[in-house]
Amino acid sequence: MKSSYLINLTLWSIINTMLFLSKVNSQTFYPPDFPIISPQLMEAYIALQAWKQVITSDPNQFTANWQGPHVCNYTGVYCAPAPYDPFILTVAGIDLNHANIAGFLPEELGLLKDLALFHINSNRFFGVIPDSFVHLKFLFELDISNNRFSGPFPSVVFFLHSLKYLDVRFNEFDGKIPPQLFELKLDALFINNNRFHSALPANLGNSPVSVFVVANNDIRGCIPPSLANMAETLDEIILSNMALTGCLRQDIGLLRGLTVLDVSFNNLAGPLPESIGAMRNLEQLNVAHNKFSGQVPSSICSLPKLENFTYSFNYFSGEPLVCLRLPGNDDRRNCIPNRPFQRTPEECSNFYVQPISCGSIQCLIS
Repeated sequence: MKSSYLINLTLWSIINTMLFLSKVNSQTFYPPDFPIISPQLMEAYIALQAWKQVITSDPNQFTANWQGPHVCNYTGVYCAPAPYDPFILTVAGIDLNHANIAGFLPEELGLLKDLALFHINSNRFFGVIPDSFVHLKFLFELDISNNRFSGPFPSVVFFLHSLKYLDVRFNEFDGKIPPQLFELKLDALFINNNRFHSALPANLGNSPVSVFVVANNDIRGCIPPSLANMAETLDEIILSNMALTGCLRQDIGLLRGLTVLDVSFNNLAGPLPESIGAMRNLEQLNVAHNKFSGQVPSSICSLPKLENFTYSFNYFSGEPLVCLRLPGNDDRRNCIPNRPFQRTPEECSNFYVQPISCGSIQCLIS
């Protein structure tokens, strides 16, 4: 799910620095017939021509008209008045979504200092995010999802203080998820479907995001207790298909603004906290394919907005009738008496001979 954001760029606290950086270097070469335009558009011309030179495939001809100095006419390039001077036209957005372009991002893209939107999802870009992106002080939305970027998490984003929307999903980033990520003032964060290999940082709860998706990575250990600190902001959290262990804490019920909670396909255990029944806005709850056990709390199935509750492939031993009345209910492969498609008696008895104790689980949190 993606959100739409209103860009409101007002005061520019470092205007003198920006004006200095936007001046064209006297060593820069321009074609003899280059028209007199603003330094901002001149630098945009340099950046976009450098980018075009390292594009190795553009089957849909998105960049075919990237010729000449009139960059505001280039496909996928959007101009607007500069945030610090309404009389200066500058490149404010790049949108090459679903273009199927192959290539990499050159350092010259850091010349697009007034850029607010950079969207290149669903292409074949590879390599890393240039360090020169630190100059993009206005960047509000960065979407590089569904490409072939690799290496460690792009630390350049830690210097983008205007950033609110970050989407790096479906790439090949690896290594640890850095704790600094959760100190950014983001509203939406998508890092799913990469190759991250670590535990969730202990400061996860410092993030003010409303949407957080980190599914389909090799993330181990427990869900940090700090998650409960996100009660005021969090709307959706998806932690599915990883290697999470431990139990869900009772204070997860403090996340009363949640509409979506998905922890499916992990190794979580213990009972479902009764406190989830306090999440009055919850619409989707998926805890399938874990090792949860005990009774399903009736308070959960009584939530007024709950539309889908999936708790299949666990070891629950009982469920209240109210759960069966939900429009979307999946209780298969549990240990619930008199329900179809349950585990065999042998599976259930073997599990309950030595049930998992939440107090005995050693948690790994980075």
